[in-house]
Amino acid sequence: MTDEKKNGPDLTPTQMEWDEEADDLRLKSVGWKELWLKEDWWAIWVGLGIVIVAVIFFLNGGSIKWIAIKPAKWDSIGQAVSHLTAHLPQYLAMFLMWLLIFVAAVKAMGYKLSEFLPSFVFVFVFSVMIFIIGAWSQAHHYNLEPPLVALLLGMLISNLIGLPRWMDTGFRVEFYIKIGIVLLGATLPFTLIVWAGPVAIVQASIVSITTFLVIYFTAKKLGLDRRLGATLGAGGAVCGVSGAIAIAGAVGAKKEHAPIAITMVILWAIVMIFFLPLVSRALGLHAGVAGAWVGTSEFADAAGFAAAQAYGNVAENLPNIPGKQDDAVWAFTLMKVVGRDIWIGIWAFVLALISTMQWERKAGQKPNPAEIWWRFPKFVIGFVIASLVITFISQGYSFGDYNKVVKPELVGPVKTLRTWAFIFCFFSIGLTTRFRELASAGTKPFFAFTTGVVVNVLLGFVLSALVFASYWSNLSH
Repeated sequence: MTDEKKNGPDLTPTQMEWDEEADDLRLKSVGWKELWLKEDWWAIWVGLGIVIVAVIFFLNGGSIKWIAIKPAKWDSIGQAVSHLTAHLPQYLAMFLMWLLIFVAAVKAMGYKLSEFLPSFVFVFVFSVMIFIIGAWSQAHHYNLEPPLVALLLGMLISNLIGLPRWMDTGFRVEFYIKIGIVLLGATLPFTLIVWAGPVAIVQASIVSITTFLVIYFTAKKLGLDRRLGATLGAGGAVCGVSGAIAIAGAVGAKKEHAPIAITMVILWAIVMIFFLPLVSRALGLHAGVAGAWVGTSEFADAAGFAAAQAYGNVAENLPNIPGKQDDAVWAFTLMKVVGRDIWIGIWAFVLALISTMQWERKAGQKPNPAEIWWRFPKFVIGFVIASLVITFISQGYSFGDYNKVVKPELVGPVKTLRTWAFIFCFFSIGLTTRFRELASAGTKPFFAFTTGVVVNVLLGFVLSALVFASYWSNLSH
């Protein structure tokens, strides 16, 4: 295999074509090259770069809010058009900002700019339309939340109209969501991470271990390969797509195993985007509790953010739903990013140990402790640094001054750009979800994964809404 193939771009969540020469799917360290070849590191450079620029402007009495533009609330189409026309230079400036950032990143990672450029223009234009729909004063009453609109519109375009496959180069689901997570760190106080982190890790560990064991032993009972069972279990228990890819490599799975697990993750992640917010709304759950439930029970970061943000929007706009948007997003992040995602490397190492010492003793392979670092989701580092930076900047302000000065001039613009990154991601999920491909994975993997889904959702609800409800209901107090 050439270095270009080995060090090239990471697979997208719905990519089902795997390099035939990489049957073991094992990740290899590429040394310092990771800093400009890997998606996780580029998410850090982009996210922290935006945060640092915002901080520099703020410390010098300015703000980046001019370029962090978003549609204003509107009651009539005329109001929406007037806003867009009046602020067109700002939208164009923001578009150029994103375009230049992404061009530098995707070129370094080895993608074709001739494919990315028109694809991203498509994503951005539709994202503006989606944002405008979400700004309608009645949108929340009809569940027209931007994340859900983005997902549905994307799926309709992908499955009813169809787009050429080369456009997938611009539908960078995981890249967009990782940038959004780093930017999220700037809106999530580090003190909150320290306070709620242990609870998130305990809750996530209980659910993750239980879900993995249920899926794995169900898969074995159905006669599936144990390596496929482990890959399915990781997809449901740890971190969706990333977990499936990492564990497939760790256990030496066959080339078709990871795509099957990814298919199950995507299928159920889409279902949960709608199911969890709807049930939470019917039960009148606090935004923080619902966010924790989503973080415990969703199978992919991007899908979980869509569900949490959608429910947070509902809580922000409907008086019968307690809590705020930040409560849902913060709780989800603590559960998914702090509680589950950071354990990818540890799970990969443990299963690599079991695989090489018990399942494949004749292979002569020895598990490498460095694999924990190779598998570790590096963008989490950016998330923590962004949180520390903003927390340090804010420590000299009273709560009142924080809300009057820091929030609107520094945190608010970063939050707006974070939301744009999320919309790019949610729309891209829909555009890369092709139901014909999802239907080809087979029934046994589906039943094995679904047993884990049932346990995951029920156990996650009990822990979020009953056992640890007081923590999740008081995040912003």
